Amino acid sequence: MSEILKFPDKTALLVIDIVNSCCHEECEDPSIGITYNKIRKMVDERLLKFVDAYRNRVNKNVIMMGLQPWTRDYLPENIVRLYDGSPEATYFGEEGFEEEFYHIEPAETDFVVKKNTYDCFASSELVDYLERRGITDLVVCGVFTDGCVLSSIISGFSKGYNFIIPRDLVETTDLPVRQELQSLLLDYTLPIQYGRVVDSSEIA
Repeated sequence: MSEILKFPDKTALLVIDIVNSCCHEECEDPSIGITYNKIRKMVDERLLKFVDAYRNRVNKNVIMMGLQPWTRDYLPENIVRLYDGSPEATYFGEEGFEEEFYHIEPAETDFVVKKNTYDCFASSELVDYLERRGITDLVVCGVFTDGCVLSSIISGFSKGYNFIIPRDLVETTDLPVRQELQSLLLDYTLPIQYGRVVDSSEIA
């Protein structure tokens, strides 16, 4: 068992937003700097193998966090208000294909839940699941490092959860400024304030 996981029986793997809207080339918008080449490489070359290894070597506490349709009908009022008032922030989606999982198949033992905001811990279903299982520690992977991953870690940490972040299993868009921000988060902000940043090979 990995020395990184201090309490493996109280640990879960949280996989965030591996869905078409955040990964698939058909959901890219180069006109506003949204392309997913690095994300697809991370998912296909590393994440899929890691999730299987985690189930086999650590435990079956795997949470697949997906998305509700990213549309006005499903999003909270404050996101809609932000998007309406800030054209540069607007990224409404379409219902259907976009919220389907990308290349990853949840196992029967996985807990699948969907959110309609950036923060996973805004989902009462997730919080109830963690409390029922006595989960205190979370291995977090997925996208976007500077978006939903960051928001969820900050929120979860404030609720008392402990975090392990595999630096090779989180990713953001190809935009250089977001790649630079991701590096700063992984090198400084996250390990200094919110959790342990490690390589996935140290876990499973």
